[in-house]
Amino acid sequence: MDRYIQETNMLDYSNANIQKLIQARAWQKLDTFGCIKAVYNFVRDEILFGYNIDDAIPASKVLADGYGQCNTKGTLFMALLRACNIPCRIHGFTIDKKLQKGAMTGLVYKSAPKNVLHSWVEVFFDDAWYELEAFILDKEYLSKLQQIHSDCSGAFCGYGVAVKNFHQPVIDFNRNNTYIQSEGINQDFGVYDCPDDLLKEHQQEMSFIKAFAYRNLGRHLMNRNVKKIRKAVIIEKT
Repeated sequence: MDRYIQETNMLDYSNANIQKLIQARAWQKLDTFGCIKAVYNFVRDEILFGYNIDDAIPASKVLADGYGQCNTKGTLFMALLRACNIPCRIHGFTIDKKLQKGAMTGLVYKSAPKNVLHSWVEVFFDDAWYELEAFILDKEYLSKLQQIHSDCSGAFCGYGVAVKNFHQPVIDFNRNNTYIQSEGINQDFGVYDCPDDLLKEHQQEMSFIKAFAYRNLGRHLMNRNVKKIRKAVIIEKT
């Protein structure tokens, strides 16, 4: 299990701000289950759903940003777990871009690659690997989406969500797997020890021009859409 608790360039858990956070929250004083749950809830709800400049940024940068998506929030989640001596690994995929429709709109959506790089984190606990994905969307954002689409029953795909049961997704960790985008998966790359290794083999397929446009314009438009949803005022139907 040693390789599943190692620090890497991306999982830079010796960073001073990461260590300060862990000490302030006293996560290392909790039992293993309590620690996993507390770290999971922090990454899910206190690191807001949003789009960073690149998938390959280190955990310390995600923490500094205060927001992230599947790959970047996963990097922070793994770094915090490993800093608390909890083994974890990453499972790589791609998802259909339809899952992002709503967060992506207009030209940004049209120009996006059909297959979007995706990952979830697998945590070793009680002699089993748990698949944890639902840390991607903060509860405030998801709750607002559910209010906006209150007439949806059953499956939902869009705005960063792809689940079979939109109003009762399995997003809380209680010795179980959690999912929020898994129904959008269309390619499985398998398991890797760390995000550094995954990104050495699989990068987001995008031309230089499209990558530049995403970094400098597209992601800002997407983040603006996400913020609008999170702050939306819902008028109850009578």
